[in-house]
Amino acid sequence: MVTLCTAGGRKQPGFAGSAAGEGAAVAIWICVLPTLTAINLTFANWLGSMSAVARTFVLATIAVPIVIYGLMPQLQRARARLLSAHGG
Repeated sequence: MVTLCTAGGRKQPGFAGSAAGEGAAVAIWICVLPTLTAINLTFANWLGSMSAVARTFVLATIAVPIVIYGLMPQLQRARARLLSAHGG
């Protein structure tokens, strides 16, 4: 497991291996897919009238901060708790 430092100086467990490793990729998709689905369902009428480029820009602008600052830290903490509870 890799240890990452947060802005407050606390250390957070990260995912082992490179940033493109399987564990990180799976974790990202666990967060990204439901986020994009929820945004698409919530704003379907508004997004439907946009071009593909504009729609992609809006989705990314909304989804990226939610995933990076909201969901991924929660998933990393949950993973760390699971690993420590099982001695991993």
